[in-house]
Amino acid sequence: MKKILLCGYMASGKTTIARLLGKAAGMPVLDLDEVIEKKTGKSIPQLFSQDGEIAFRRLEHDNLKELLAEEDAFILSLGGGTPCYANNHLFLQRDDVVSVYLKTGIEELVNRLRHQGKERPLLEKLPDDELQEYVAKHLFDRSYYYHQAKHVVVTDGKSPEDVVNEIMSLF
Repeated sequence: MKKILLCGYMASGKTTIARLLGKAAGMPVLDLDEVIEKKTGKSIPQLFSQDGEIAFRRLEHDNLKELLAEEDAFILSLGGGTPCYANNHLFLQRDDVVSVYLKTGIEELVNRLRHQGKERPLLEKLPDDELQEYVAKHLFDRSYYYHQAKHVVVTDGKSPEDVVNEIMSLF
């Protein structure tokens, strides 16, 4: 069995879909941010504020590389920026990986992010009236990397269960 990697912008549903997919496929589920938090004993916002984004991206790359070296099959939810740094997008193309980009529209992302408060390090200082423009620009910048995934699943207007069923049909 292969490793399943879920990528996409923040609030695209990666963690939720990974958990539901794990139950449906009977596979263990990992979240890259949670793996990093356990290893460092710091939250992602703490890592960003104390060590900076560059140090965080290095940790992210090293932990992803380490996880993919394991023999076991699993479902892994990546951080929103993971594919965009340190050539991590190349991991999405590996033969032992089924990679899925959870593609979510700007309006849907903005609605979800508004309801999540300021828990995301990249958004904590951003005024609400600038959120849509920020997401649109960021998504445009990251789109190339997300599209390196082998499969694209559009999530807009779909329940999490519908998204999981669509992913299950891929393997």
